[in-house]
Amino acid sequence: MADSDRWRFLQGMLLFNNVHSVARLLWEVERSQGAATFRTIKEYIKKQPANREPLVNIVADCLMDNHYHLIIEQIKEDGVSKFMHKLGTGYTLYINKKYNRSGALFQGTYKAAHVESELYLKNLLVYVNLINPSQLVEPRLKETGPQDINVLMEFAETYPWSTHLEYLQKRESIIVDKGILGKLFADPLEYKDFARGVLLGRKYEILGRLALE
Repeated sequence: MADSDRWRFLQGMLLFNNVHSVARLLWEVERSQGAATFRTIKEYIKKQPANREPLVNIVADCLMDNHYHLIIEQIKEDGVSKFMHKLGTGYTLYINKKYNRSGALFQGTYKAAHVESELYLKNLLVYVNLINPSQLVEPRLKETGPQDINVLMEFAETYPWSTHLEYLQKRESIIVDKGILGKLFADPLEYKDFARGVLLGRKYEILGRLALE
């Protein structure tokens, strides 16, 4: 996935997380801001928050080369299914047009797991934010455990395509609503220490099944 395609996916996460028509929102953006880009859409939503009614809270995300993970909280009836359908359809149309291809982009429908345990939710956040990108540095991380945890922790802070930086409070995103995890990890140092502990604990198999990778 090229960086430009990742930016477009993030744009879709913002644009399609809305009860109202996407066409209506784009028309409003273009009328007031000019061309509809990720930047102008963000600016419009900040100025006119009442014109956006989210389907879900996007608690965390991570975009990898050939897959992505989301932790989302449903706040509207059928919000998850509606959001995922809109996001998948919109992104597929964009990719097909850009690369002159046709057909489905993703294999089957999205997979989801309901998380009820607070501890699992905290561990899952680390899996999404830290363990996923860490495998770019140590591809056998799940099999061997971390070879150099300091390198992995440092790399995660340079990887721009996850919400790790949001939870370290080094970046803010209009896309993300941390919800209960924002309260559980109000202190970024507490989050960082917990993430390090999960990485050292090597409970990747359990977390991987929960994440449906």
